[in-house]
Amino acid sequence: MLIYSTLAIIIGFLLDLIIGDPQGWPHLVRLLGALISALEKALYDSDRKRQAGTILVTAVLFISAAVSLAILATAWLLSPWLYLVVTSLLCWQILAARSLAEESKQVYYALQNQDLPASRRKLAMIVGRDTSALEERDVVRATVETIAENTADGIVAPLFYFMLGGVPAAIIYKAINTMDSMLGYKNDKYREFGRRAALLDDAANYLPARLSALIMLSACAVSGFSASGAWKIWRRDRRKHKSPNAGQPEAVMAGALGIALGGASRYGGVLIEKPVLGDPLRTAEIEDIKRAQTIMWRTTVLTLVLVLVYRALLILLLASKI
Repeated sequence: MLIYSTLAIIIGFLLDLIIGDPQGWPHLVRLLGALISALEKALYDSDRKRQAGTILVTAVLFISAAVSLAILATAWLLSPWLYLVVTSLLCWQILAARSLAEESKQVYYALQNQDLPASRRKLAMIVGRDTSALEERDVVRATVETIAENTADGIVAPLFYFMLGGVPAAIIYKAINTMDSMLGYKNDKYREFGRRAALLDDAANYLPARLSALIMLSACAVSGFSASGAWKIWRRDRRKHKSPNAGQPEAVMAGALGIALGGASRYGGVLIEKPVLGDPLRTAEIEDIKRAQTIMWRTTVLTLVLVLVYRALLILLLASKI
């Protein structure tokens, strides 16, 4: 089973590379989103918002674990080859490398065509901030930030949990991440109801975010970017971000590119002052989006290699004991 699941992560990565996330196709995250929405509708009207949010989180985690384990166990009992197919499909859907690259590429193309309004609309599809009044450099900065952050929680973190606990652990992580993206807002609606989801996401991303930063530092070194600049800014600025995790990959990216990330942004019409990460050695430019994508892809490959090496050693260790 360990060998098949290891083969499955390779197949899943190749499927993500080739297919990505076609619109309209069934997808794990959309299913999780539907489950979370249904539970929110059933629980939100409770007078005890925080407790209701805790019930939602518990239910989503239980259902995600139970269903994934049941599907995989049934597939294995029917046929190891069916298990390989099912596990490969699930591995494909826990990764988001191509979709992140494609969505940020749409912003890049709009900017290259000097269509700032279109770039704002494309950016609005992948970030939570208001984009309607952003200047070109701000669109670039926001795109680079989301590439950095999503490299950590959309690619490295699922692979990290797969490495430790296989597909069920990765699916549970995706459930936590999806809950946070839907409920983890510090506004009047979700401050209490989404509190548990946000805290759990912070905890689940604590180790992956730091691992992401270290792997991104290595990716900078093998990609021709400023590894020394990335190291300097990461050590200096990684704790400045209000999020306990987002500052880790963003600081590396800022240092590698020699630009400043963070600063003022509007969310729901409210101006939020975020700390500045990095030194503004130059103004952010359109090509920084492609540079950030290069770092993202190198980080993805290095993380996959790390996972496969760990799995190979684990297989050899278990084989030696048989």
